[in-house]
Amino acid sequence: MQAWGTWGNWGTWRREWARLRASPFDLAMVSWLPLLMGLLLVWTFASGLPTRLPIGVLDADHSALSRQLLRMLDASPMLSLSAQYSDEAEMQRDLRAGRVYGALVIPAGTAAAVKRGHPSHPAQLALLHNAQFSSHSGLLQKALRGVVGTLSAGIEISMREKRGQSPLAARQSLEPVRASLQAVYNPALNYQQFLAAALLPALLHMLAMVAGAWSTGTELRAASAPAWLASAGGQVLPAVLLKLAPAWLLLNAVNGLLWLLMRELGLVPADSLLPLLGLHALLLAVYAALGAFVALAASSLRTALSAAGFITAPAFAFSGLAFPLMAMPPGARMWAESLPLTWVLEGQVGLLQQGRSALELLPLAGWLGLGAAALLLASAALLQRAARTPACWGQR
Repeated sequence: MQAWGTWGNWGTWRREWARLRASPFDLAMVSWLPLLMGLLLVWTFASGLPTRLPIGVLDADHSALSRQLLRMLDASPMLSLSAQYSDEAEMQRDLRAGRVYGALVIPAGTAAAVKRGHPSHPAQLALLHNAQFSSHSGLLQKALRGVVGTLSAGIEISMREKRGQSPLAARQSLEPVRASLQAVYNPALNYQQFLAAALLPALLHMLAMVAGAWSTGTELRAASAPAWLASAGGQVLPAVLLKLAPAWLLLNAVNGLLWLLMRELGLVPADSLLPLLGLHALLLAVYAALGAFVALAASSLRTALSAAGFITAPAFAFSGLAFPLMAMPPGARMWAESLPLTWVLEGQVGLLQQGRSALELLPLAGWLGLGAAALLLASAALLQRAARTPACWGQR
């Protein structure tokens, strides 16, 4: 009954809210600043799919065929013909400066090579692009293959018709085997639905661990751990829970607002919103508790913040969305699979894009809840030690 009475006092709760109100920076980090950053992410990917990517062309052929190719390139919705070069040095300068994402070189004699029509010596075009920008590079290559493929098919059909084939026979003989490419998930390649949606929990889980480490570590730095524990009537578990609760609630409120916006944009099925927010709430609880645990275990705010950066900052890169998990070396894959964010993003993609039901995510939710509970209990035990050990106080 004493524990329940302590909970009724809510001393730690009031103390933590007072700390946040006294520090505009701390309050901003778990309220309007993550909201602003989330809105920026949603706005950044508002177009869904990049279009009109600027490219340049070095046309050394100056033929009717090359002019037709230029018109087709500029007509492609993915490309924008923004520059035509007369020399290679100017083209290289624009590529290095980022004024164009790629440059197509049409060598002299291209039209003549097409007219000769030697299968062993086809006309060659060269696309220069920066593969470090994988999205730009991939989209450019896809669009260029489509344009050049259409042009080549038209030329081949015309040549076959001149040799006496009917238009229908020419089209059928051009592609005797056809592959039908069908995207099962995210068929429109909507970057807002896929990438912005994945970056939102990646951003908030980072702030959750930093908030847990900061709110706990500052108590140790200020040598106020005994006062913190006393505010909960000496009950360690309520002290930890009520210490982390305000930041956790604020971050969940921010997350809820951002996902309500995503739903209004038509990117979240109506019946998936609540299960998704519940999954994210457990994720934020795990990382807030992890931040508190590291701060209390190390008795150092600096170490806790360093650990938060080390664990959460590269977590998205290890999630399997930027680079396939199966292609990672064993050590990297082991690290990736130990991060809760990896599994939450997998569940989120399944829920939003693959038609998985919320019931299928219950095992994941159970593991997250168990992890959060274990970290909170461990933090409570460490708080008991820290409050009674002056050697833990005042460390940076």
